[in-house]
Amino acid sequence: HVEASNLHRPPLYGIADLGRAKAEMAAERLATLNRDVVLDAIATHATRENVDGFVAGYDLVVECTDNFRAKFLINDACFFAGKPLVHGGILRFDGRVTTIVPKQSACYRCIFKTPPPPGLVASCQEAGVIGVLAGIIGTIQATEALKLILGIGHPLTNRFLDFDAKKTLFREIKVK
Repeated sequence: HVEASNLHRPPLYGIADLGRAKAEMAAERLATLNRDVVLDAIATHATRENVDGFVAGYDLVVECTDNFRAKFLINDACFFAGKPLVHGGILRFDGRVTTIVPKQSACYRCIFKTPPPPGLVASCQEAGVIGVLAGIIGTIQATEALKLILGIGHPLTNRFLDFDAKKTLFREIKVK
């Protein structure tokens, strides 16, 4: 649900949206931008029981979750369903994007074997995040999704694109 601590990040939410489900609010707002786009708002947490159903009806998944448990669940569901996955993550002044194509590139679990123990890595709520970072990383994720849909360019497979907002520096990290 939209909380006051969320308002500085995505431009989709405002004060009047506090307490509303983020997914439903985002779908409602985005529908006003283009009525030809079909949006499915899934306003529930990803679990082992439901994540396969979430990815089944889609050609690709853009993952924008804020916790490691969900990131691993979504990665695994996409891997076993053979669905491409565009991963994004942000914290403080740093962001990261990678594109995963099952059986063609390293997946999230190939790189990070297991989620970190609870409390080891601070959340955005605990450590903070510069608001514009969500837009920067989200735009790169959208670009990756378009490249996959259109079959053009060179997706960020087998590499992470890191962004350091303090230095305005992009760095590519190759992975296997």
